[in-house]
Amino acid sequence: MNTLLIKGCHILTMVEKERPWVGDILIADGRIAKLAPVIEASASTVLPAKDMVAMPGLVNAHNHASMSLLRAFSDDLKLMDWLDKKMLPAEARMTPEDVYWGTMLGIAEMIASGTTAFADMYVHMDAVAEAVRDSGIRASLTRGLIFLQDDGGRRMTEALDLIDRWSGAADGRITTMLGPHAPYTCPPQPLKEVVDLARSRRIPLHIHLAETREEVEKIREKYDQTPTEYLQELGTFHENHVLLAHAVHLSLEDIGRLRGMRGGVAHNPVSNLKLGCGIAPVAELLAQGVTVGLGTDGAGSATTLDMFAEIKAASWMQKLHYGDPTVLPAEQVLRMATIESARLLGIDHEVGTLATGKRADLILLDLKKPHLAPLHDLHSLVAYSATGADVDTTIVNGEVLMRDRKLQTISWEDVYRQATERAKRLVAGL
Repeated sequence: MNTLLIKGCHILTMVEKERPWVGDILIADGRIAKLAPVIEASASTVLPAKDMVAMPGLVNAHNHASMSLLRAFSDDLKLMDWLDKKMLPAEARMTPEDVYWGTMLGIAEMIASGTTAFADMYVHMDAVAEAVRDSGIRASLTRGLIFLQDDGGRRMTEALDLIDRWSGAADGRITTMLGPHAPYTCPPQPLKEVVDLARSRRIPLHIHLAETREEVEKIREKYDQTPTEYLQELGTFHENHVLLAHAVHLSLEDIGRLRGMRGGVAHNPVSNLKLGCGIAPVAELLAQGVTVGLGTDGAGSATTLDMFAEIKAASWMQKLHYGDPTVLPAEQVLRMATIESARLLGIDHEVGTLATGKRADLILLDLKKPHLAPLHDLHSLVAYSATGADVDTTIVNGEVLMRDRKLQTISWEDVYRQATERAKRLVAGL
């Protein structure tokens, strides 16, 4: 049995109301075997971690990882212009090999900035699954489903094949969902069929919701409903676990419709800010008991996959929006990036907090930095001062994926070469 002993670190368990403390962490057979002030045990590897913070790995609850190939390609555009004029034409050129290397680029960035699990919705999802398998990261994978044209059932076949082939693969690191893209791209009949199938097979759903005012207007004109009301009427929230991406434009009645739902909302503050979409009503959602996690969205919109940027943006946007600095405090927003996001992916029983028996998905932050000294309140320091570049070590399932900021399971030279060459081809002439 391979064992890893992390010695002398500041420990942020992210267990609710548990304060930070200094101690050791013993990892065995991919799980946390023990946490204690001092652990005297022999181990295959001993990792000295004085002046470091151990915390659960960050969980990116909404992403399109292979869009990393389109980073900074089409900035400063309105969402529909960004999508129709730039993103969709470039994405139409993507081959499975492009998606593999784009996903590897995104995974390299995530590992390097402390993300240990992510939820992804895209096309060519076998290639995404292969990148997850090869890199060692954890992921919930979804084949995006758009029903605006009749494709003879091809997308649905691919979605179910992904679930059948990859659920539980890669030592249990891969889970799957069904992914109707959004209310405005999924008419009632096919969406209802997906919702009912998800319920009957107990498959979680991953869907975009109310990202822009334009979407709300489209659904209102077509169905005389809000997007949330549209999903509710089709039974989306009835006995289904649903991951809602964005949920920016919700009325108070909409928020009430989400009360008691299984799953919750993946808040993507950086993407929402950058695309001018608006500020999601996070405080109201939380007040109604709706689970809210954090995601980056794809690098094609957010540019960065650094979850520490999302942590800051989420908290600061809510404080500004309500004119109240007590809203969304440091500990709460860190929980959103860890255990609450894990709940959205349906993996909170395995990851999201540091506790005996849980999977060893954790990161070490190096505190020996000018912007991380002195140490007064550890939650505040990590939430408001740390960046992804402060992550020294990333561990998933007990396997070290990065140490001393050096990737262990990915050849960065290969990823950089492949990504650079493929990106040039994808955007040529656009």
